[in-house]
Amino acid sequence: MKRNTFALFAVLALALMLLLSGCGGQPAATPTPAPPTPAPVETPAPDPTPEPAPQTGMITLATTTSTEDSGLLDFILPDFTAQTGWDIRVISVGTGAALQLGRDGEADVLLVHARTEEDRFVAEGYAERRHDVMYNDFVIVGPSDGPIAHNLDIEEAFAAILEQNLPFVSRGDNSGTHIRELQIWEHLGLTPEDNTRYIEVGQGMGATLGMTVELDAFTLSDRATWLAYPNVGNLIIVSEGSPLLLNPYGVMVVATTEHPIGAQAFIDWITSPSTQALIAEFGVEQFGQPLFFPEA
Repeated sequence: MKRNTFALFAVLALALMLLLSGCGGQPAATPTPAPPTPAPVETPAPDPTPEPAPQTGMITLATTTSTEDSGLLDFILPDFTAQTGWDIRVISVGTGAALQLGRDGEADVLLVHARTEEDRFVAEGYAERRHDVMYNDFVIVGPSDGPIAHNLDIEEAFAAILEQNLPFVSRGDNSGTHIRELQIWEHLGLTPEDNTRYIEVGQGMGATLGMTVELDAFTLSDRATWLAYPNVGNLIIVSEGSPLLLNPYGVMVVATTEHPIGAQAFIDWITSPSTQALIAEFGVEQFGQPLFFPEA
């Protein structure tokens, strides 16, 4: 009995030692969970580099018939391309039509001569600014053996044309010349349609002068086209010199141009001292006087 009890106590003691041995050891380390792997961040693709604006190309100039008919553009435009690298396409029409081309976005730059219409063009937002370029003047031409002697009084000349029912050829094309003609009639309080021989032809200055020569009539012309016109027939200048006949030209970049660099290059070029000197030189050798006077 005692032996069995002892054996039982020995077994219990051994079990207790094993238990204490297991409890007294270092607890098993709990593995630390790995941090979650962040989701990949998508880096937005960089914006494509914008194409640089072209430094050369072709621009369109809408201008009056007088700048082309007089030969001025042929004289000065080769220098523009040589100096800037830009080519230029010219549309030669009356000022009213040139301004409409600007409104329609069919021209990049305008060179015209109807100051009130140019100021309206800027005020309506079609151009940011008008720049002075040059000026000349208008003259009344008519038959050398006609009833109006040469004079410096535009009122006397227009009144005589109206009162004596003398033939008068008007451009009638809303050009700068036509606009100025109508302004003069209005300023003098005269109505040209009271003259039964007053004709509106809807043509440029060269064609209008041709018809005036043919009819031995009177017309209002810019001096440059008059001097450059090849066959004036029996016509002479019968009236000139009035302040009402001053003819300024302005240049504008069209707001909607697709070629702002080229259009601005034209402005910078035509108002530069070197181009202004070219304008002052034009006509001197052939006619003994400049056809335009620089004003930039």
